Amino acid sequence: MSRTPVRAVLARLQAEGLVAGSARRTASVARPGLGEARQVFVVRRVLEREAVRLVMARWTPELRERLRRIVRDEQQAHDAGDQRASSRLAGDFHTALAEMTDNFLLQRYLSETVSRCSLILAVHAKAQANECSIHEHTDLIRLFDEGDVDAVVAAMEAHIDAIAQRALSAADEGDKGPDLGGVLSRYADLLRTEASGDAPKAGRRCG
Repeated sequence: MSRTPVRAVLARLQAEGLVAGSARRTASVARPGLGEARQVFVVRRVLEREAVRLVMARWTPELRERLRRIVRDEQQAHDAGDQRASSRLAGDFHTALAEMTDNFLLQRYLSETVSRCSLILAVHAKAQANECSIHEHTDLIRLFDEGDVDAVVAAMEAHIDAIAQRALSAADEGDKGPDLGGVLSRYADLLRTEASGDAPKAGRRCG
């Protein structure tokens, strides 16, 4: 494989804060500290709140089924003990919501923030955190169906706060998180796309 697409993907990962570069031109998975982690979750809370408002206005049975498929896959991965797939799908739930807003900038910034939060969880959180997210995702779908925008906004805020609490409290206890490779696995398709020459438009990223 040519080095050019690899460099392009690494540059994108570094721009999103997922990879750290060095003066020796080597790259490694970034390890965000607690201060940065808290800031990232504050930003994500604001973005997710607006996202669910926009999705509620566009809610359809088709959107419901799309989210349900992700949750089903997430549950199956969890039951199979596939922590990497379960973590990736937990993030996919939120990037799917971002896509449903039909707002390109919100989709871009929220997707990047979700990726950073996934990295924080991989570095700091306990493995069983994903099981909690599955139940919370199911509750969010139910609230979308009920049509109460204030309730779904409150539930999303509580969900993001719970994710942050699971990550940051585990970090305080010194727990070791799951395989960091899972955080970057969603970029495998991006790398293959770049290598084939069918690259996405500038500014866009694969979910």
